[in-house]
Amino acid sequence: MDTKVQFQKSATILSANGKQLGSLERVVVNPSTHVLTDIVVRTGALLKQEEKVVPIELVAETNRSQIALREEAGELKGFPLFEEQRIVSEKGNINPSSSGESSSSLIVGYPSLGTPVVQVPSEKRIVTHIEQNIPEGTVAMKEGAKVITAEGKNIGSVERVLADPMVDQVTDLLVSRGLFTKQAKLIPIHWVMSMGEDKVHLRVSRESVEDLADVPLAG
Repeated sequence: MDTKVQFQKSATILSANGKQLGSLERVVVNPSTHVLTDIVVRTGALLKQEEKVVPIELVAETNRSQIALREEAGELKGFPLFEEQRIVSEKGNINPSSSGESSSSLIVGYPSLGTPVVQVPSEKRIVTHIEQNIPEGTVAMKEGAKVITAEGKNIGSVERVLADPMVDQVTDLLVSRGLFTKQAKLIPIHWVMSMGEDKVHLRVSRESVEDLADVPLAG
């Protein structure tokens, strides 16, 4: 494998003994410092897939199509899910009506199907909150995220993330465009103004990107 750290879209994730564990789904990066903290790995069979968060320090080696993990990672069974649903009680605001009626209630049940009907006071409603198990202040960027220039032009999608292996800091984004004959440009990270889950905004124009040399995707 190459010594340079690179995270290719949908790269195969391997255990230390070479077992295929899944594929790369996202890279977790601090948008301010551009430091990689984790990767998100899609594991499991088609109907029972999960997304696991794996710390970047457990990545041993990478190349264009594979990411090998260290022995401590095992087979990822004990790693947290990327997203988890948490049930919380939402205490509603009580606004008594002029007639003295109690606050509104939530009707739960389907009487036509024989399911009991229950009235739940609004102040005791249960809601589901989805939380991401990534460090505070980081973004789980999807590989394949759209890349937008300063004037708002979509010039491709993130094909590969390259990083300095000494400090786990992103140095460049390989951006590709086209369906059958793809073209690719290597965009330096200091051209990036902001990073989100599915979009990367540049501080430079489309013309600046076009002036960059084409990069072979196999390189």
